[in-house]
Amino acid sequence: MFFTFLIVVILTAIALVVLAMTTAKLIAPRSFNPQKGEPYECGIPTRGQSWVQFKVGYYLFAILFLMFDIETVFLFPWAVVVHEVGVYALVSVIFFLLILILGLAYAWRKGALEWK
Repeated sequence: MFFTFLIVVILTAIALVVLAMTTAKLIAPRSFNPQKGEPYECGIPTRGQSWVQFKVGYYLFAILFLMFDIETVFLFPWAVVVHEVGVYALVSVIFFLLILILGLAYAWRKGALEWK
């Protein structure tokens, strides 16, 4: 019974995706202009090479920012129910913060936070 339901859900999901993509392909406007294929940068015509490589450090810095930003998002629900859950919640969040602090110390030691 469960597997039948699961197969029906998967087939329905596939059918809906195919239907949505087919509908979008059929009713999408079809106009081509050579300017649409050109690189665009803030309305200013580009000069020189449009393909520029960025340092990996920028991406690493962004990932670290997102990681610690998500940490604060996880702390809000904990702060709301900390009185109801008790000591278990305190131990859990201390373990969570310990893992994040170790990750921050590792990134700091590897020089990921230095802006060169």
